[in-house]
Amino acid sequence: MAHDHGHGHPHGHGHSHASSNERATLIAACLTGGFMIAEAAGGIIANSLTLLADAAHMMTDSVALFLAWWAFRQVRKPATPELTFGHHRMPVLIAFANAIVLLLLTVWIFIEAVGRIAQPQPVASIPLLIVAWLGLLVNIAAFLVLSSGNRESLNIRAAVLHVLSDLLGSVAAIIAGGVILFFGWTMIDPILSIVVGLLILRTTIRLMRESAHILLEGAPKGVDPAEIAADLTTTVPDVDKIHHIHIWSLSEERALVTLHAVLTPDGDGPMAAAGIRARLAEKFGVGHATVELEVPGRETVADADPCTDGAPVTGDRAHGHHHD
Repeated sequence: MAHDHGHGHPHGHGHSHASSNERATLIAACLTGGFMIAEAAGGIIANSLTLLADAAHMMTDSVALFLAWWAFRQVRKPATPELTFGHHRMPVLIAFANAIVLLLLTVWIFIEAVGRIAQPQPVASIPLLIVAWLGLLVNIAAFLVLSSGNRESLNIRAAVLHVLSDLLGSVAAIIAGGVILFFGWTMIDPILSIVVGLLILRTTIRLMRESAHILLEGAPKGVDPAEIAADLTTTVPDVDKIHHIHIWSLSEERALVTLHAVLTPDGDGPMAAAGIRARLAEKFGVGHATVELEVPGRETVADADPCTDGAPVTGDRAHGHHHD
């Protein structure tokens, strides 16, 4: 058996995306972090749960955005003997952590809102409206900055989600302040907090699922190992069969694959391996492939394959190792 390792870089614009993402998250982090203190003070003065909830969002969002900026910087670090793939999965990890924080924060808002519905509290409408309008302007600016980044990045999508939740919180606070000012109905404050929380919850869960899928080394979206095997068998010369395919995502932009390629009796191993790598990069966007070549009749099998109930395997089923 021969092992062939191939590395490709189909993501030619990765560096420009990374620079744009890094700059956008830093600016957004400074905007949200700078206004968070003012909004928290306004929420205390106005006794508004909507403002306090939005301030809490902005606090976690500013921390999350700074972490996202730090994660983008970590990606540029080279691989080490301890981290052989480098830090490419750091943004995904940060995105997953951000989703968890947003989920917990939404639960807290629900609990506080239910308490205020049971026991309504007075809310000062004028300070609420002033701070809410200022917060809306800051959040719009942060949203526009983040929209200039690469929206395919999970980390950018997490950051946009954080800022969008703050923007919705500001809109809810403006509506609450207007209703309280003109009608005196303070119940609108906790009710709108619940509405904002429900809007955030759906997208937060989706973000958590997508980032968890990558952390669990799931296959990239839309990629089927059976489809890869069929495609390589029919398009790459000298390949008789493809099996034992394992494909996973290192990050949302980088897919990796390992597979066994059974050659035809007179197949050219180096040519077949090169063809497999080229096809994987062209058709499926896989930039790193480890190909194990098998030539029928040339393997030496010392152990039985547990997939055959202990019977020795010969020919193109022989691998020379176990799959426990």
